[in-house]
Amino acid sequence: MRPLIVGAGAVGRAIAIGMSGSDAFDGVVLADVAGERAQAIVSRIDDRRFEGVALDASDQAAIVECAQAHHCDAIVNACDPRLNPPIFSAAFDAGCTYLDMAMTLSEPHPERPFEEPGVLLGSRQLEMTDGWRDRGLLALVGMGVEPGMSDVFARYAADHLFSEIDEIGVRDGSNIVIDGLAFAPTFSVWTTIEECLNPPLIWERERGIFTTAPFSEPETFVFPDGIGPMQCVNVEHEEVVLIPKWVRCNRVTFKYGLGEDFIEFLKMLQKTGLSSKEPVRVRGVDVSPRDVVAAVMPDPSTLGDRMRGRTCAGIWVRGTGIDGQAREVYVYHSSENEETMRRHGVQAVAWQTSINPVVALECIAAGEWKGAGVLGPEAFDAVPFLDRLAAHGEPWYVDDRRPSGAVVA
Repeated sequence: MRPLIVGAGAVGRAIAIGMSGSDAFDGVVLADVAGERAQAIVSRIDDRRFEGVALDASDQAAIVECAQAHHCDAIVNACDPRLNPPIFSAAFDAGCTYLDMAMTLSEPHPERPFEEPGVLLGSRQLEMTDGWRDRGLLALVGMGVEPGMSDVFARYAADHLFSEIDEIGVRDGSNIVIDGLAFAPTFSVWTTIEECLNPPLIWERERGIFTTAPFSEPETFVFPDGIGPMQCVNVEHEEVVLIPKWVRCNRVTFKYGLGEDFIEFLKMLQKTGLSSKEPVRVRGVDVSPRDVVAAVMPDPSTLGDRMRGRTCAGIWVRGTGIDGQAREVYVYHSSENEETMRRHGVQAVAWQTSINPVVALECIAAGEWKGAGVLGPEAFDAVPFLDRLAAHGEPWYVDDRRPSGAVVA
């Protein structure tokens, strides 16, 4: 397989590093609008299979030309989801397998944003599945850590742990601190603002998808590996859209342990208008307030040496076990920053995200994951993926919880 990675930020760099340790890839092209950044990363990897090039991810024709010129058969979208449309379409035009870690953006309902969804996350991609299927092409969407690994865990729980599932609740928490900085997101602040301030999604079998207010339904969830209890709140996320399509259950939620300071920061951005994506005129220049906020925040790819702690991603599943008894588990993976920096030179959040597209492409290259159309990770057998994940030195765990590991605050 010869993938083209579009985007050489924190995650794109980490994906390239992950691929350098795999023999599944005959060649890898790392592309970025700043070609010198991609070339510098490739120089540090020091692997003759790799090449760094300049590429504008908003230019669909240029992406097609790049993929064809380098004989790439897969395109990995490591850009923020604003750039999904041209990269997704370019992969189709070039006849390549497509993979991303976040789906096309949503639009809130114009009249009832906290009761009904408007344009759903990923709907612009999922509605194209017939065209991809007709051409025999695969678009694997939402294949990061969340969404991605969490969705694989959902499929595993349904196939191997439960006979009936009442609820799948994605729960994400971290005790990471960044020395010397009072506030700094560990991944894209633009995406953080988008998913946290949009109306969160909930899916129920009898009701379908509906929305609530941001930061709703707070609960205390106890995370493993020394992280401990954290307050988690509803956040908009792709799993609520994807999991019900392939996994039978009664309810799907996504809650994130943001912390009070982070929530107050996000609320302040919303109150002042700094969270807005719409351009405003400043001294004769049109500029998006959110782009300004993102520009003044530290680059997450540069923070690894200052970060301490662990991040944890997983699914809290409740239902009936295969033995017919009530069961409750937390299926999870965690990454400790000191370890990922020592092993890979990559901060923990970026590494935990990036290893998943690497493993997924290995499964596709080996013929263990086959399909056509626009598919989520739940559409595939979880076992080959999880076996390969463990082989990369990334163990995952099933934490049985009796009594409940979460308490409504």
